[in-house]
Amino acid sequence: MHTNGTSNGENAHTQEYTIDEHRLGEARHVRIVCIGAGAAGLNLAYHVKKYLQNVDFCIYEKNASVGGTWLENSYPGVGCDIPAHNYQYTWEPNPDWSQFYSSGPEIRTYLEAVAEKHGLVDFIQFRHQVVEAEWQEDDGTWHLRVLDLATGNVQDDVCHFFINAGGYLNDWVWPDIAGLDDFQGRLIHSASWPADVELAGKRVAVLGNGSSGIQIVPALHPRVAQMVTFIRNPTWVTAGFAQKYSGPNGTNFAYSEEQKQRFREDSEAYLVYRKGVEKELVTRFPLLHKDSPEQAAAVRFSREEMQRRLGTDNPLLDHLVPDFGVGCRRPTPGVGYLEALTQPNVRVVTDRILRVAAEGVVLEGGELIPVDAFICATGFDVSFRPRFPVVGRDGIDLAKQWEHRPTGYLSLAAANMPNHFMFQGPNSPVGHGSAMQIIEHSTKYMLKMIYKAQTERYKAFAPKASAVADFVEHADKFLERTVWAGNCKSWFKNGTVDGPVTALHPGSRIHWFHMLTNPRYEDWEWTSEKRNRFAYLGNGFSTWEMPERDVTWYLNDPSQGYETLIY
Repeated sequence: MHTNGTSNGENAHTQEYTIDEHRLGEARHVRIVCIGAGAAGLNLAYHVKKYLQNVDFCIYEKNASVGGTWLENSYPGVGCDIPAHNYQYTWEPNPDWSQFYSSGPEIRTYLEAVAEKHGLVDFIQFRHQVVEAEWQEDDGTWHLRVLDLATGNVQDDVCHFFINAGGYLNDWVWPDIAGLDDFQGRLIHSASWPADVELAGKRVAVLGNGSSGIQIVPALHPRVAQMVTFIRNPTWVTAGFAQKYSGPNGTNFAYSEEQKQRFREDSEAYLVYRKGVEKELVTRFPLLHKDSPEQAAAVRFSREEMQRRLGTDNPLLDHLVPDFGVGCRRPTPGVGYLEALTQPNVRVVTDRILRVAAEGVVLEGGELIPVDAFICATGFDVSFRPRFPVVGRDGIDLAKQWEHRPTGYLSLAAANMPNHFMFQGPNSPVGHGSAMQIIEHSTKYMLKMIYKAQTERYKAFAPKASAVADFVEHADKFLERTVWAGNCKSWFKNGTVDGPVTALHPGSRIHWFHMLTNPRYEDWEWTSEKRNRFAYLGNGFSTWEMPERDVTWYLNDPSQGYETLIY
């Protein structure tokens, strides 16, 4: 166990002890490096700038601009299935969203504006990609190798804290289909949409009916001559989230200028509106329990909704309506998707694909379907394993540690990886609700830990392996109660049907927020910067008695300090 800054505490205590000349509460200087300038990285930058002191902060971003997933995903119809007014930072509300569900380009514009307004771009090195990270125990630092994508040069960097905000759905993968490289038409992955592609009047195939495929089909079919969509798995296509506030039957709608003006001028009314939408989102957790009345009602409603939109006698119902619970795979509002499947120029194929030929797609029955473009909306690597070496304590590589299963501590950290955090790692609450508030609560937790290390002179901290194991044991047992563990193929279970639920938190969204309020410091191994753990007490003076501080604050409110107990 790593508890102090020396390997031999007995000999160390024979050395002469000297007082560090600093005040109690002074933050030691640290450097923090973050990967990714998407929503998580920008939120981290804002809070580091606002709340931490004596910090060097840098974000390495492989792209040429901010935006993360909303920069990289530019396929037709890309958008968010969370209401726009709740898919934003709480510290930067935007009363001017154009629609109830915002488009990808509008979210990207929002993130760009936030970065410029708050000076966050100053922290970012664009077109730079971390390609290797290795922990150095002696000095408590991460040594990084960073590729300059513009020049091809590789540079070294060193930081005390290494944070991965690169996202969990950004390493896109091609389908495992024979002959894919033989196709002579336009081969496109939804997560890498080419800017120069023109599909008007073409014969187009779409593989996949996850969230991307469900958005692409209705956006693209009016422009193409013929569309073939290959559906491999049934999925619930439901009315949108927070339907009480959406358009009829969960549809999208545009906000009027009068509505936007009211949101701008009446901040209290705007907050009430946002809280109402959020309440609709956060109170859905009971329906995700597999035997709950709410789940049974959701199944009835969703089945009737799909029948209404496809038509009660449509043979597609046998292939599309699942026999697993609503939420086993993340439900998708799919505005216009089911209706698009009934259009004259759209053919739905449920037969298996044998191979791809130069001119099109060959089915197992032998039929060749000629197409000009083949769009693979086939998702991402969902293993959580880093794409580059992340080597922690005792030479342990995180990818190898997670070779069979990703396991983490409260979705934020991994065993054997000191001073390392991740956003939305294994067992995070991404199954329902907006990711933006998840990002904000994660950031608060990370900064509390870093602040403690700064002010109490800790060189390193890492979650205990026993704490990770206990958390995973609890999560696995609880998640058996949920529809997420049902008989469906889902990225929640690392792309398997019957594997453990590795992606989701064992509880509600509010449960997760509550859990992170006060860090359980006892679950972490702490390594002191000095051989005496009380060296952080310094020269006997406190930062609380600086001239600008109220040194008698404790007379003001005797209940101060009990806020979390009496909430």
